[in-house]
Amino acid sequence: MTFNELQIIEPILRALVIEGYSTPTPIQEQAIPILLKGGDILGCAQTGTGKTAAFSIPIIQKLCESKEPEIFDGKRNKKGRKRIKALILTPTRELAAQIGDSFTSYGKFTSLKHTVIYGGVRQRSQTDALRNGVDILIATPGRLLDLVNQGYADLRHIEFFVLDEADRMLDMGFITDINRVIDLIPQNRQTLLFSATMPVEISSLAESLLHNPSRVSVIPEEATVDLIDQYLYFADKGNKTPLLIDLLNEESVQSALIFARTKHGADKLSKTLTRAGIDCDAIHGNKSQNARQKSLLDFKRKRTRVLIATDIAARGIDVNQISHVINYDLPESPETYVHRIGRTGRAGYSGVALSFCDSGELGLLKSIQKLIGKDINVVNGHEFECSVCLGKIERLQKSKAGANLKDKVISLNKDSQGGNRDKSRRSKGVFWQKGRRRSA
Repeated sequence: MTFNELQIIEPILRALVIEGYSTPTPIQEQAIPILLKGGDILGCAQTGTGKTAAFSIPIIQKLCESKEPEIFDGKRNKKGRKRIKALILTPTRELAAQIGDSFTSYGKFTSLKHTVIYGGVRQRSQTDALRNGVDILIATPGRLLDLVNQGYADLRHIEFFVLDEADRMLDMGFITDINRVIDLIPQNRQTLLFSATMPVEISSLAESLLHNPSRVSVIPEEATVDLIDQYLYFADKGNKTPLLIDLLNEESVQSALIFARTKHGADKLSKTLTRAGIDCDAIHGNKSQNARQKSLLDFKRKRTRVLIATDIAARGIDVNQISHVINYDLPESPETYVHRIGRTGRAGYSGVALSFCDSGELGLLKSIQKLIGKDINVVNGHEFECSVCLGKIERLQKSKAGANLKDKVISLNKDSQGGNRDKSRRSKGVFWQKGRRRSA
C-alpha cells in the first residue's frame, strides 16, 4: 500500500515525497483511515513505529479540508487570528520538539500554523506565537496549564486531542495535569491515545477519554525483543563501571545508549567514562533544554559515540542506528526494559542489548524474564563476574529442578496408586464400564 492509496491530499503527498516516504508503516496504514473518518483511537505503539505521522498526517488533512472561517465568540477576530483546533499533549520537551518537526515537515505546503510549548525555557517566543494564532499546539502539561492560566492559550475550540506516550505521562505523575487539561477542552472532539505499554491505569484512562475507540496495536512487545540479541552480565555494583569500560572499548560498539537509574548516577558515570578516554555525554531532566538538545543532536550525528540517559529523558531519543543499548542499572518495571532495548535494532538494522545485574537486582531480572517469556543469555567467565549472583542463580535452578522432580514423583505415585486401585477392584469382581459401577 502507498500513501496515495490512503486518500492523502496532494500537499501532504508532496511533502512526504520530499521526506522520502512512499509506503506507510503498519500503524500508519491502520490508523490513518480510521482518523480520516473521524474515529477515536487507542494505540499501543512504541517509539520508532511511525506513530507521530500516523496522527499528524490525518490531523493536517482534516484541518485543511475544513473551510469554516476563524471565529471567536461569534465574531470574526479583528486580526484574523487562528484558533487552536488540535492539541497534542506529550510528556517531555524532546518529544514535543520532535512532534513539532513532524508537523513542519508534513504540513509545509499548507497554510496551517503550529507551535511547540514546554517548560525549562523562557516563554516569550511561545507566547508571541500564541498571540499570532496557531491551528495546532504541541505541549507538555505543566507549561500548557501555566500559559492557560496566564490567558495566552485558549483550549475551548479543540477538535483533535492527542495524548502521546500516555504510560510515561502517568509514570511522571502528570495524571492530575491531564485531568485539568481534559476539563478545559470540549467534550465533542476526536481523541487519540497512544502508549508503548497498556497497564490497567492506561486502560482506565482510555475508557474515560475515548468514545467507542478503534484499537491499533503494532508489533507486540514479545515480538520486538525477539528481534534483538540480548545478553546478561552478572557483576557487583563496584565492578559494573570497569566492565562497561571494557565493553565500550570493543570495536563492535559503534554507538551505545546507556541507561542509568538516576540523574546523579548518569552524571557520575559520564565523568568516569570521560576520564577513561571514552567520548560520551549524559542527558536527564536536570540539564537545560539547550544542553539536552545539543547532546541529542551530537549523538544522532555520531559526534558522540556514547550517550547516558535516564528513562524519562530517553523518551525523546529517536535514532535509527544505535548498535548497542546497555542497561547499566536494571529498570524497576519490566515493561521499561522492553522499551529501553527497543531503541536498538530499528529500521532494519541489527541491535544488541546488554544488561548488567548485581545481587540486589535478581528480583528485577526475574520479572523481566517472566515478561519477555525467556531467559536472557548469560555471558560467563568474564573478569568482573559476580560469584554471589552465580551462587544464588545456581541454588534457584537446583530448587526448581528439585521441585520439578518432586512433582514428577508425585505424579508417578498417583498413577501407580490408580493402577493398584484398578487391580484391587478387579480382584474383588468389580469393574467399571461406561462410567457405571457393576458387579461381576
